[in-house]
Amino acid sequence: MTGEERAPDAEAYAGLGGWTPEALSVPGEVRAVVSAPAPVLSRAGGEVDPTAEETVRLAADLVATMRVSPGCVGLAAPQIGVGAQVFAVDVTGHPKAVTVHGTFVLCNARVVEASRWKAGREGCMSVPDLTGDVKRASRLVVEGALPGTGKAVRLVTDGFEARALQHEIDHCAGLLFLDRVAGAHAVYQRKVYL
Repeated sequence: MTGEERAPDAEAYAGLGGWTPEALSVPGEVRAVVSAPAPVLSRAGGEVDPTAEETVRLAADLVATMRVSPGCVGLAAPQIGVGAQVFAVDVTGHPKAVTVHGTFVLCNARVVEASRWKAGREGCMSVPDLTGDVKRASRLVVEGALPGTGKAVRLVTDGFEARALQHEIDHCAGLLFLDRVAGAHAVYQRKVYL
């Protein structure tokens, strides 16, 4: 998912028990982002062991790639060619973000509560030429595990961060935002490239 540039906010990590990407203790490698119609984007990713070395490396790579990608507020493993249920999110500094948990990575995440559905415009690094209006929950509860520690977390969020989480969870399930639009009338040519 794409948005505006962000700056780190140490206090935002409180909801994740103080977890930060630095807890991964491995440097991330910037990876190429794949574009539709790459087959990995349309297949559900497999569950992962959050404590496994390859999962920790994948998490670090997602953060590194997200940080060098202008406007990126989320990136899922399928977007870098890996069919796994792992994604990174950081909406810090985005003008639409109210609730902000900082930079975090979740493994095997699932939505456990969703309410207050609203339509909003979305873009995606894997669909670089289009945007679309997608109806998503603006209040969300997600459960998942933190890479490295494997600690189970329950994240309560709303607004733009909730939208970003749903977008990335969809990627892990083999769905693009184009699979969620109401029809061709809700898809637009991208006017600004970040």
